[in-house]
Amino acid sequence: MILSLGWILFAFAIYFAVMILVGVFSMKQNNSSEEFFLGGRSLGGFVAALSAQASDMSGWLLMGLPGSIYAFGTGQIWIAVGLFIGTVLNWLFISSRLRRYTIVADNAVTLPAFFENRYHDKKRILLLVSSFAILIFFLVYTASALASGGQLFSTVFGIDYHLALAISAIIILTYTLLGGFTAVCETDFIQGTVMLAALIVVPIIAIVALGGDISSQTNVTENFLSPFYSDGEKVGFISIISQLGWGLGYCGMPHILIRFMAVKSDKELNKAKVIGIIWVAMSLLAACLIGIIGRAYLADNLVETGEQERVFMYMIMHVFSDTVNLPFFGGIFLCGILAAIMSTADSQLLVTASSVTEDIYKGFMGKKPSGEKAVWISRVVVLVVAILAFCIAYDPNSSIMGLVSDAWAGLGSAFGPIVLMSLYWRRTNTKGAIAGIAVGAITVLVWDYLPLAAGSTLYEATGLYSLILGFALSMISIIVVSLLTEEPEQAILDEFDQVKMSKNI
Repeated sequence: MILSLGWILFAFAIYFAVMILVGVFSMKQNNSSEEFFLGGRSLGGFVAALSAQASDMSGWLLMGLPGSIYAFGTGQIWIAVGLFIGTVLNWLFISSRLRRYTIVADNAVTLPAFFENRYHDKKRILLLVSSFAILIFFLVYTASALASGGQLFSTVFGIDYHLALAISAIIILTYTLLGGFTAVCETDFIQGTVMLAALIVVPIIAIVALGGDISSQTNVTENFLSPFYSDGEKVGFISIISQLGWGLGYCGMPHILIRFMAVKSDKELNKAKVIGIIWVAMSLLAACLIGIIGRAYLADNLVETGEQERVFMYMIMHVFSDTVNLPFFGGIFLCGILAAIMSTADSQLLVTASSVTEDIYKGFMGKKPSGEKAVWISRVVVLVVAILAFCIAYDPNSSIMGLVSDAWAGLGSAFGPIVLMSLYWRRTNTKGAIAGIAVGAITVLVWDYLPLAAGSTLYEATGLYSLILGFALSMISIIVVSLLTEEPEQAILDEFDQVKMSKNI
């Protein structure tokens, strides 16, 4: 038995109505580009925490990660371990200092603007380089979210993937265009709550239905439950390091870092740290359990049909029809998957648009539109970015895990090292920053896309995740170039010392 389509439509209609109402309400608060992109730096702790983590995890959390564990076994959990470590370090060492520094650095609204203001780059080369890196990798990242939405609607409603992809894009666009950053954060708060509820409730019901016994089920193969085996083979050192290396990406994710910048006080940020860390720990653990329990709970082998990334969808549909007859709640929890998708896609669209509008159009090109005109230009950019991402995601065989992996590596390598060095190394200068961003981004593009190893990419030949190499080379480039060139001017050093010494801004 499968969930009643009528109940699913009813649940989705209620969910969409709430999201759109939030967007309409938030639209009235957008009188300037700072309010559209940063919400006037007014986020509270709860909203900031759930918004940061919900925008981080995306459809990857409920589809990509469970699908990978479902297909290959618990040898894939090292990604979750790396992400948890990265999340904790990001909240503890990046969030507070970044928030304070962006205020001191001429109240920067975007990450590229922070880099420009931090290094007093009057030639604006740093602004341009970082903006283009965001544009390139966020297009791929947004495409992964749209592809997740396409798979969700295609599976649940039995419609063509391309039509489902269009529906997903339209829904996400609607409230992002209306409400900007405030709408995105408030809807992310709601979506983060729905996501966590879905992640916890569904596997609990499934494991109870199995009588607590997973290992004896037909689909659970030998060594499936061992974290040191993947697809029946021992997990190698390179594989474990590559999976743990995902955690390096956190300090370079603009859509997460911007939440830190938008919190209204250090007091609220401290509250957000605790909430965010607890949320991510629970959600990552639950996502791993979905992949494990789903392998035992579902009778069909989704790997044979290439549908492993839809394991959570099928679990929800069966749990709330076969195990407990509560179809409306099944529809609500399917909205949890949509929540994961929407909470990241909206943030990615907004960050990409802010980079084009604030950094390239207004910053590099020197255009000075009025507040209301700037907001409308931003909305046009959001629309264009969504269309381009739609084209990238148009292939129904697009791997959510693959798209996220490439984008995560690119952003983490380009921005992670320079964010760290900007906040913690006084000697970093403009040339070192430019070198770090460029080297990190280029390393990932070469490693993941160019067939340099007998027709294969270097990633395919070695199995080493490009983020690890890109992060390392970017860090080395920043240090070497900064030391070989002139020291920062005194005003830059004074600002660094001000941020270092300040406790509350």
